[in-house]
Amino acid sequence: MASVVNFCVPNTLATNYNCRSRGAVQVHSLGGNDSTVLSSDSVVVNEGSLIEEKQRSDVLVDGGNGRLKSKSRVEKKWVKDDMVSKHLEVLWDDGYGTSTVKDYLEGAKEMIKPDGGPPRWFCPIECGQPLADSPILLFLPGLDGVGLGLILHHKPLGRVFEIRCLHIPVQDRTPFEGLLKFVEETVRLEHALSPSKPIYLVGDSFGGCLALAVAARIPTIDLILILANPATSFDRSQLQPILPLLEALPDELHFTVPYLLCSVMGDPMKMAMADIEYRLPPRLQIEQLQDNLLGLLPLLSGLSDIIPKDTLLWKLKLLKTAAAYANSRLHAVKAEVLVLASGKDNLLPSRDEAHRLKNSLQNCIVRNFKENGHTLLLERSISLLTLIKGTCKYRRLKRRDYVADFLPPSMSEFKYGFDEVVGLLRFATGSTFLSTLKDGKIVKGLAGVPIEGPVMLVGYHNLMGLELFSLIEEFLREKKIMVRGVAHPVLFSEKVESSSSEFFAPDWIALMGAVPVAPNNLFKLLSTKSHVLLYPGGVREALHHKGEEYKLFWPDQPEFVRMAARFGATIVPFGAIGEDDMFELALDYNDYMKIPVLNDYIRDASRKSMRIRDESLGEVASQDIFVPGILPKIPGRFYYLFGKPIETKGMEEALKDKENAKQLYDQIKYEVESNIAYLLKKREEDPYRNILDRTLYRMLHSPLHEVPAFKP
Repeated sequence: MASVVNFCVPNTLATNYNCRSRGAVQVHSLGGNDSTVLSSDSVVVNEGSLIEEKQRSDVLVDGGNGRLKSKSRVEKKWVKDDMVSKHLEVLWDDGYGTSTVKDYLEGAKEMIKPDGGPPRWFCPIECGQPLADSPILLFLPGLDGVGLGLILHHKPLGRVFEIRCLHIPVQDRTPFEGLLKFVEETVRLEHALSPSKPIYLVGDSFGGCLALAVAARIPTIDLILILANPATSFDRSQLQPILPLLEALPDELHFTVPYLLCSVMGDPMKMAMADIEYRLPPRLQIEQLQDNLLGLLPLLSGLSDIIPKDTLLWKLKLLKTAAAYANSRLHAVKAEVLVLASGKDNLLPSRDEAHRLKNSLQNCIVRNFKENGHTLLLERSISLLTLIKGTCKYRRLKRRDYVADFLPPSMSEFKYGFDEVVGLLRFATGSTFLSTLKDGKIVKGLAGVPIEGPVMLVGYHNLMGLELFSLIEEFLREKKIMVRGVAHPVLFSEKVESSSSEFFAPDWIALMGAVPVAPNNLFKLLSTKSHVLLYPGGVREALHHKGEEYKLFWPDQPEFVRMAARFGATIVPFGAIGEDDMFELALDYNDYMKIPVLNDYIRDASRKSMRIRDESLGEVASQDIFVPGILPKIPGRFYYLFGKPIETKGMEEALKDKENAKQLYDQIKYEVESNIAYLLKKREEDPYRNILDRTLYRMLHSPLHEVPAFKP
């Protein structure tokens, strides 16, 4: 049975319909015979507040068999709420790393106090106010049932989702079917309120089985499942052989179970490292880790209160039922699924199970975390929001819009991405940037690039596009501008994934604003006054042949010129060099075509990939996709020169003439070639072109990005 009941929780939690409440709150719950009044006075919906005019017992009542139903129509009125924002700023503070496992254990200690209540939903107050039109996210917990398993991720997720967390009290004995019906009815209710929005189900371990079961029962509702080490492999779990021992364990020895569970379920070291800043010197990281461990270990004994012996035995039986139910219905799951699998899960064979689920489900991708344990969401890793964004799973409507649904990178993503992910490449390239002012003067930095969009950056694509990372970082660091690149659709395809895929390069490219190259995406970017990065030479330049360094391969059609003029965009031609200072091209396309078997593999893969240009464009369109063979050199340096901005405002009518458009197109191409020639000549004057000289200078003087180069 379902009702709305009071639930006293710490002041970090609030009702699922009013994140502004404090202290005693009210939540949707399973069980009880009465339906009490929702204490909230408003609920944030889309761009305003929805005021409940009838707040009596006719809001939600017991429908029997765990079903929620409306007793009478609730009258509503809309009021404007200026506090609801629509966008996030670039490099916004997501708060990731400010909460730890210690906060989880302390919060759980308060929430497990017996109150006689049934399972219920709550909304953590620290999630804050989400953006307008944010979708709902329902968190389904693991064996602990507390519902605080996302505590490390509350702040980031709370900015872009309406968060509801399921709490299953310690002494609750609701069978799996009852929990399933409760979650299903909540999903149906939320879908009825916002039928055009997707509903996210984040399932941790046991919650993963519950999420899959719900998705199988209601395949017509738009669901996105995020499963962290789902327990569908319980029949192969490490808990199976020790289950009889737990049943026979005397009550006076149950205090040993928390430490056993801790060693099996997660890595205390990873948990203690959750809030340690990546950029800290090693000595300070070790000191902070020591302090965190000293504060964490005493709290682990509280696990015996979170999961007492009788509760643990009940949960394991519940888990067995849940896994069997979910596995028998995988064929009925139509939802999008993202499986997060740990490589050091001592409780479940999660890595193998992720591979099985990918092959069993209709729409499933996998990301592996080889150094993490079972409690992936409570250990040091990547923010869950980062994973959702990077795998292109965030959307507000039925179909993802790469422009409207884009969430700019946060400061923590900026630091992690450019320090941990591309840190070595960033260090090796030692990039230096120059730009051209309106009067033609070349200056250090990006002062010559307009801040106000729309702006189209048009340039040369270096080998394998390695110049991208430094370019995007510099615009974010110096000007807090998000450069949106248009990339080959293959980077957004599941064909580039494998069962062993971790959160890898294409994910970071998507995270940093790339969109599949298509006229409608370019149209949307320019209409929103974005800074767009365009490479007319595309794959042909990025995968060029031997002896073709810094040679442009542009098609004849000047379509991007007309598109820029339509929106009055400023075109900034730029040159980038340095690939020949980093690598030597050992095997190009022509070499691969001479190798039996391998040549057939490349041709077959290219036939199956999407062609984004008409074959009539010749070699610019017909380039097959492959990974060139390269040999590293002692790194030189990457150099960028952004040319004098070219205004197209007011030129739309003139550029409808093919000859005028071609003339401007040729001018842009000439500027790019001139910028490249300038850099190739001037880099010979750079005293810090070699990485050894730059490293020594950095040790003695300043950060890497401030190492001087030649004088413009």
